[in-house]
Amino acid sequence: MDCFLSDAGAAVFWQALGAAGALIFYGRFYLQWYVSERRGRSVIPVAFWYLSGAGSLILLLYGVFYLKSPVGALSHCFNSVIYARNLVHIWREKGVLTRRLNWGFQGGVLLFVAVGTAMVAHVWLHRYQSQAGLPPREIARAWAWVAVGVAGQGLFALRFLIQWAATEARRKSVVPAVFWHISLAATLLLLASHLQQREWLYALGLLSTAPVYARNIYFTHRGRAPRTGD
Repeated sequence: MDCFLSDAGAAVFWQALGAAGALIFYGRFYLQWYVSERRGRSVIPVAFWYLSGAGSLILLLYGVFYLKSPVGALSHCFNSVIYARNLVHIWREKGVLTRRLNWGFQGGVLLFVAVGTAMVAHVWLHRYQSQAGLPPREIARAWAWVAVGVAGQGLFALRFLIQWAATEARRKSVVPAVFWHISLAATLLLLASHLQQREWLYALGLLSTAPVYARNIYFTHRGRAPRTGD
C-alpha cells in the first residue's frame, strides 16, 4: 500500500486504519457493557467475538507496518485462536457448525497465526537492529518497558486461557469472574508500556476499557454469574 502513496498519504492511511481497528477492538467492550447493563449481569454477546477478531487483525497490521511496535504486534497475533474457539462453540451450540465450516475456519485461523508469527518476529528484529549504536543504558531502559508490556500481554493471554479452559470444559462459551480482575491488572501494565513508548492509539484504547472491566467486576461481586452468547 505504501508504494502507491506519498509518505504523508501512507501515514494518514495507517492512522485511519489504526483508529478504525481501535474503535472496533476496544469498542467491543462498550457493546458488552451495554448488553450487561440491559440484562443486569455480566454478559458477553456473540458480536463481541466477531469484533475481537476483526479489530485484532487490523491492529496487528497497524502495529507491524506502521508503528513497528513489538508489544503491539505481539498483543494482536495469538489471541485470534481463542476468539475463533469461542465462535466454534457458539456455532456448535446454535446447531450451525458443519464439519466443513469447522475445519475450514480453524485452518484459516492457524494460517493467520503462522503469518502473524512471522510478522511479530520481523518487528522484534527490526527493533533490535534499530537500536544499534545507542548507549547501553538507553537500550536496557527501552527493553525494560517492552518487558512490562509483554508481562501485561502475558496476563491478557492468561485471562483468555482461563476463559478458554472454562469454555472447553463446559463445551460452551463462558467467561469466569476472574477474567475481569486479570483484565484490569493487565491493562495497567500495557498502558504504562504503550505510554512510555508513545504509542498513543494503543494506550487510549486500553484506557477506555478500564471502566468496562471495573463495571463487570461490580456485576460479578453482586453474585451474578457471567454469561455469553445471548
